[in-house]
Amino acid sequence: MNTPENSVSIFALGGINEIGKNMYVLQVENDIVVIDCGSKFPDESLLGIDLIIQDISYLKEHKEHIRGLIITHGHEDHIGGIPHLLKQLNMPIYATRFSLGIIGIKLKEHGLLRSTETHIIDSQSTINFNAIKCTFFKINHSIPDGLGIAFHTPEGTIVHTGDFKFDLTPVNNEHADIHTMAEIGKKGVLLLLSESTNAERPGFTPSESLIGGHIEDAFRKANRKVFISTFASNIHRVQQVVDAAQKTNRKLALLGRSMVNVVGVAIELGYLHVPEGMILEANEINRMDPERVAILCTGSQGEPMAALSRLSTGNFRQVNILPEDTVIFSATPIPGNEKGVSRIIDNLFLLGAKVIYGSDESNDMHVTGHACQEELKLMLTLMKPKYFIPIHGEYRMLHKHRILAESVGVERENIFIINNGDVVDINKSIARQTRKVSSGNIFVDGLGIGDVGSIVLRDRKLLSEEGMLIIVFTLSRTDGEIVSGPDTISRGFVYAPDSEELIDEVNRLVVTTIKTTQTANFNQYNVLKQSIKATVGKFLYAKTKRKPMILPVIVEI
Repeated sequence: MNTPENSVSIFALGGINEIGKNMYVLQVENDIVVIDCGSKFPDESLLGIDLIIQDISYLKEHKEHIRGLIITHGHEDHIGGIPHLLKQLNMPIYATRFSLGIIGIKLKEHGLLRSTETHIIDSQSTINFNAIKCTFFKINHSIPDGLGIAFHTPEGTIVHTGDFKFDLTPVNNEHADIHTMAEIGKKGVLLLLSESTNAERPGFTPSESLIGGHIEDAFRKANRKVFISTFASNIHRVQQVVDAAQKTNRKLALLGRSMVNVVGVAIELGYLHVPEGMILEANEINRMDPERVAILCTGSQGEPMAALSRLSTGNFRQVNILPEDTVIFSATPIPGNEKGVSRIIDNLFLLGAKVIYGSDESNDMHVTGHACQEELKLMLTLMKPKYFIPIHGEYRMLHKHRILAESVGVERENIFIINNGDVVDINKSIARQTRKVSSGNIFVDGLGIGDVGSIVLRDRKLLSEEGMLIIVFTLSRTDGEIVSGPDTISRGFVYAPDSEELIDEVNRLVVTTIKTTQTANFNQYNVLKQSIKATVGKFLYAKTKRKPMILPVIVEI
């Protein structure tokens, strides 16, 4: 994509019409800035996939023009893809101290820490990338050090809000830079990109500070051990758990690798304040009186291998949840995770635990970190943009956000609801969306990036639903005659000892197919395999109404 002189182009490679894997690209002439590089966790249909990241084909094609990666905040859907990006494209990272602390953990795990150029920024920083000048403003979110970004370009100012809410009583006393936002808006905003996660929710988001009292109250009422699960990155929430434990004379243990790592970084950098001697090791929990113990753990989203999931099934080696223990979910399920969370809650009740979950105004253990409708309108009012692109949300959220923008005066024809890859070009202060760049999902499976595609996933789905038959036989290299077999092995299709008659029929059918398929050119084994698959598949469907994967294996001697 070649941009005309002085023109500006902006598009998303992730984060639009979806929740997760946020990545936005701003190009001014020959300067490219990347905003965020997140990842997305797979749903149950993506069998065996560990992570979903962005298709960065466009960035690879224009790598010589990339000036840097700017991070708005340290949540996984904004930083989770960084190691995979840097393995393909080396670029400097600009982020706040806390965000870089979490990113550093990932870079170290992937062996990239020493080779990556990093720069600490804050709300007072200014970065110049030739035709692009970047300034920043503080926002409130469910993680420390969140930033919005103002890009000053020859065409005008483009603002990216990051994830935000307006919390007038923040736990860390770090208030949003509302005056800075108003000043940016007063000078003129050409284009605003604003998050849409809670565009369906009316009103204002409650303050995080309200949760501390509810947590402390639950700790006081608990008769035995207290387990509380939340996002490891929500350091404001973790601080309130620490405060509640101190006030109720409890020691605090941390369970789960991400919880231990992130809390460690937060303490080291001064974002979390924990009294000396409060932290317990996991192997010390059982030596303490249960009413003196609180346990902060991962797993609030139902992740199968997280600490809370293993605790709920009695598979955590050092700690058990016993009858009358209290378990608190200090998070709400992300869409798609409801089933896993419900399963854990059921398991906890079976163990006899007292479980606190869900939303109840008098006893709520969670508030969102995202702006609701009135806050979204406030951001639009402060910025007063000529053009608007709602981002970070599924289509219905983007649609609702467009309606909110219209209600505060943005012209309907100046609002772009786009898909990942849709390019909005701005030239002479006129914005148009007429082009696309390559975008999509790249699947990470173990150490493989992008080597699992739709065909492999289709095979995995077939194996999981219908099972497979492996048909092994030996043929003579000289005349193509059957030397031994066929032997048919069933995996996930039928239980062979109970289906001997069916297996024998399959074997007889294979022999017949081999003899009828053989010709003068009897070593055309691909033709033979396809014939066996078709014949056996048709037979099995007629007999069982199932379509297992059929794998003929030919041994030649």
